[in-house]
Amino acid sequence: MASHRSAVLTDQPYTDPNPLPSSVPHVDELGATSAPLKSASFFIGQYCKDVNEDFMLCKQENRDPAHCLKEGRKVTRCAAEVIGKLRENCLAEFDAHWQCLEKNNQYFQACRKPEKILNQCVFSKLNISKTIPGSPQGQPQIHEKKSPIFTRVQK
Repeated sequence: MASHRSAVLTDQPYTDPNPLPSSVPHVDELGATSAPLKSASFFIGQYCKDVNEDFMLCKQENRDPAHCLKEGRKVTRCAAEVIGKLRENCLAEFDAHWQCLEKNNQYFQACRKPEKILNQCVFSKLNISKTIPGSPQGQPQIHEKKSPIFTRVQK
């Protein structure tokens, strides 16, 4: 009994065995890996806030995955729009930041310098703000601090 199975290659293009119904509008995939998505995540969250909230409300209404396909497509289109705007206006800064994340196990704290440069570009050219969820109220966001110092809080 062999433990290896030889590969079977066909020269036919892939066809989806379960295509979406024609009532669901087509949307292209983002075409981005996890590092570029993480780099753009706060901007996507801010720019697409209304669309994301609509999608989450739809998901709360009905647990059927088919119920919210249209809202999900809107979320994907909005994220693709943000990624496209970042590439058009801040390509070098965006590439530097997501490549830093890729090289540093996707830790934001290891990439604060390229993040600051990316933020400046996005704030000035795209006028998209950045709000980090869960950050303390009344205190400046981490990207707004001039020299962020990380200290462990003792309990």
